[in-house]
Amino acid sequence: MPNIKSAIKRVKTNERLNTQNAKAKSAMRTAVKKADTAALNNEENAQDLIKTAIQQLEKAASKGLIHKNVASRKKSQLMKKA
Repeated sequence: MPNIKSAIKRVKTNERLNTQNAKAKSAMRTAVKKADTAALNNEENAQDLIKTAIQQLEKAASKGLIHKNVASRKKSQLMKKA
């Protein structure tokens, strides 16, 4: 544990941001997985799920959680399945 006040603050900030990033990444993965299964099973709401998954991917890429090329590749894969 750090002794310097600013270092203590950084530890707290990093923990908070780490949990936020983990939640956002988990939500993105869940949305992609739901859209993927819906597209494969030809469900009625597949287009809506794909749309939300693409939004999640773009948001994660803009925040730097995933690389923009990874987001582009995953979007392309989802659109092929649709």
